[in-house]
Amino acid sequence: MPLITLRGEPMIDVEGLTKLYGAFPAIQDLNFNARPGEIVGFLGPNGAGKTTTMRILAGYMPPTSGSARVAGFDVIEQSLEVRRRVGYLPETVPLYPEMTVFEYLTYMGSLRRVPELDARVDEVLEQVDMMARSASFIGNLSKGLRQRVGLAQALLHRPEVLILDEPTIGLDPAQIIEVRRIIQELGRDRTVLLSTHILPEAQQICDRVLIIHHGKIVAEDTPGNLQAQLAGAERLMVLAATTTAELTQMLVGLMGVSSVRAGGREGEVEVATAPGKDVRPLVARRVVEA
Repeated sequence: MPLITLRGEPMIDVEGLTKLYGAFPAIQDLNFNARPGEIVGFLGPNGAGKTTTMRILAGYMPPTSGSARVAGFDVIEQSLEVRRRVGYLPETVPLYPEMTVFEYLTYMGSLRRVPELDARVDEVLEQVDMMARSASFIGNLSKGLRQRVGLAQALLHRPEVLILDEPTIGLDPAQIIEVRRIIQELGRDRTVLLSTHILPEAQQICDRVLIIHHGKIVAEDTPGNLQAQLAGAERLMVLAATTTAELTQMLVGLMGVSSVRAGGREGEVEVATAPGKDVRPLVARRVVEA
């Protein structure tokens, strides 16, 4: 069955998206989109806001403010329609070790009322190269194979959008290569948003990359253009038991330092260096001696 897409319109459209936990902003004023057939990478360190954003887009968490639409449907007002069109792979996949792969997928498909379920389970097992393991108990599978089962459940209802949260985390190199290959194949006829904290992974898989830091998108471009922008320069995060203003004053003017700007916490700054300059010893000495 062919996928239904909104030609020319973004499959994911985010405007001013913000999520607060109490007074803490997990994400702040995010604006981005993803179009049909595009693989978009969400790149950033742990705690940057990737998972929060993905849970909102999958319809599992409301934002505090702003808007997001998936396949033309609002994630707040039309969350059920969004869930019908999104295949979501969380970082920790909720699998049942006592079930076989086929039993688990049949169970998940029945919850989603997938038509012609047995045939559809066979189709997704083929897509993730797991047909030979259909009778295996999930508890006996490696982490890499369990991740493929998670991908299979995300595909069962023929989603137009796949949202994958750290899909290769914890896998060995061979498993990573295989999961990346599967994701690239899946992205040929659907929109994929995947999170990672590994730049080379984003470069290999994605058509476009969004870099998120402290809940804000700080850069957006193709992997090649981002690599060119980063080439020759280094960025160093420095955290010290002092104020941001004092730390900035300490480091501005050091040989090899091209700029210093405030980080996300008091006493934290981001130091940009001139090409080819390793300023870490100078920075460490200045902070210790202050």
